[in-house]
Amino acid sequence: MSRNTDTGPGDTTTAKSVQIHDPTLRDGHHAVRHQLSSRQLRAYAAAADAAAVPVVEVGHGNGLGASSLQVGQARCSDDEMLSVVREALRSSRMGVFMLPGWGTVEDLRKAISHQADLVRIGTHCTEGNLAERHLGFLREAGVDAHAVLLMSHMASAGRLAEECARLVGYGATGVGILDSSGHYLPADVTERIGAIRAAVTVPVLFHGHNNLGMAVANSIAAVEAGVDIVDACARGFGAGAGNTQLEVVVPVLERMGYSTGIDLYRLLDAADIAATELMDAPPSIDSVGIVSGLAGVFSGFKTRVLDISQREGVDPRDVFFELGRLQAVAGQEDLIVDVALNLRATDERTASHV
Repeated sequence: MSRNTDTGPGDTTTAKSVQIHDPTLRDGHHAVRHQLSSRQLRAYAAAADAAAVPVVEVGHGNGLGASSLQVGQARCSDDEMLSVVREALRSSRMGVFMLPGWGTVEDLRKAISHQADLVRIGTHCTEGNLAERHLGFLREAGVDAHAVLLMSHMASAGRLAEECARLVGYGATGVGILDSSGHYLPADVTERIGAIRAAVTVPVLFHGHNNLGMAVANSIAAVEAGVDIVDACARGFGAGAGNTQLEVVVPVLERMGYSTGIDLYRLLDAADIAATELMDAPPSIDSVGIVSGLAGVFSGFKTRVLDISQREGVDPRDVFFELGRLQAVAGQEDLIVDVALNLRATDERTASHV
């Protein structure tokens, strides 16, 4: 096998191009309580750059300005993370992520001062209007700005298409959906991406999580339905059960006849660096991760659910299913405590009547 991804008879000389975005140094932060050091950030960024990964995203797991007691304090400041990764990237573009409410226009100015090439603004799947101000600012600043809809399984294909069209009107140069809880099956992805693709002319992206073991399959379904950009992380490094695995989805796409422009051997090297430098162990699909996916709960809740459930003496699976019933979304971490306390009280009442 060559250093490029010439992986077999599926290759064609006229392959459609699919761009890969790598949020290992952003989404992966969830898996290590946002504690990556500048040395770790630099090592992986340089390896991804050497592999010709088009976009490397960096930051706190919840994005710019999110380091806090509520969702976790990062080891490095936004300034340090952006500076270190910017210096390590020679050809790859640097991406950042921001959720309105955590980050502000001032945080966007900071990212621009660090020469961020691409900014993603994320909102809940039915609240794209919250991104209007920030997308307008980025449009005026001349910055490539994508808008992404979180927890997208909670909205219909038609509603997602409407939201994406609205986001393009606000100035988004690309739009897409995140399977934030790893809830989708391929048919779900095909339906939603198809509707979005029909509604907009800008690039469309998909970001998968692996709670039900479907992240690569869902990413392939997204590509076949018309996405231009696929997110994937080295070794699947990410919240909960992890993300679409970068060094798997790239050769699969190439084998199917899609061109990514990524050097396979150096990509595998980058994945090895991620495994040894960034994480104690690769993400796994454990029982809690499966329940999180089935319940449709944000994967980034996992560590807090486990911590709080242990403290209150309740079953974390019950917590996840109750959070799913309540349709909890990212940013509602305080709800985990309320759910755990209510479950404990219910258990105590039940025990007192036995």
